[in-house]
Amino acid sequence: MTALHFSRVVIVGVGLIGGSLALSLKRAGVVGTVVGVGRSGASLDKALALGVIDEAATSLAEAARGASLIVLCAPVAQNFALLHALEPHLQPGTIVTDAGSTKSDVIMAAKTALGDKVAQFVPAHPIAGREQHGVEAALNDLYREKKVVMCPLQENSRADVAAVRAMWEAAGADVHVMSAVQHDAVFASVSHLPHVLSFALVAQVANAEDAALKLGFAGGGFRDFTRIAASSPEMWRDICLANREALLREIGTYEAMLAHLKAQIKSGDGAALERVFQRASETRQKWGVASAGAHNIEP
Repeated sequence: MTALHFSRVVIVGVGLIGGSLALSLKRAGVVGTVVGVGRSGASLDKALALGVIDEAATSLAEAARGASLIVLCAPVAQNFALLHALEPHLQPGTIVTDAGSTKSDVIMAAKTALGDKVAQFVPAHPIAGREQHGVEAALNDLYREKKVVMCPLQENSRADVAAVRAMWEAAGADVHVMSAVQHDAVFASVSHLPHVLSFALVAQVANAEDAALKLGFAGGGFRDFTRIAASSPEMWRDICLANREALLREIGTYEAMLAHLKAQIKSGDGAALERVFQRASETRQKWGVASAGAHNIEP
């Protein structure tokens, strides 16, 4: 890797996230060859046909040879196995990073699987996505003006951290740094919990005897609230389990708020309900103005 140019980038998991990163780096002109690694030969063939990747590989050993940068974009539950398989073939000078939505678990996996080579692993998380998934949904501007959180390790070199930052900035992202613990707590609240709630509401309606009738009359509110329930079930299953402690705390807090509202509705306390709704409405409006143009569906 030279300044703002990676000669050979390996993307492990060429779906929406990995495919969009490949296209973004190609658009920016900072990559020579993009190699895709995946479980499905058909998916890799599709990525080749779409021009998302330049080469396809089914083995990390083959793909890692001569790699400047390896980016793990597979579901987070696969990270330990991937890192373990990569370790014997990880060459000095190759940087490894990830795009997972949870950070404490991948850092533990990297330290266990990579041993002394963990210094080559720089954790990161792009806050971007779409409700569609798969390489067909990849966009070359998915990360433009979106946030990326990096959680560097003490073992990382400044040069490697700078290289990963430069990669995401080349893709158009705004890079921030925080600790893994803080990252997982924040995203349990503003990303993982909303996805759980969205999936839960759709599941509740789908399980009703009159599901077809309810869905037939569902309008904009239901559509907006449940849009993210069309996201990848496998990915969100893994995220929920990987960040279970922080997510369970958020679910508990949400249950307490729901119980509070339930009690006010039951008692007919309209004034108390309105106070909660008013504060929520004002907060949402302020946030909407501040975040205008950055419509993220975080994976």
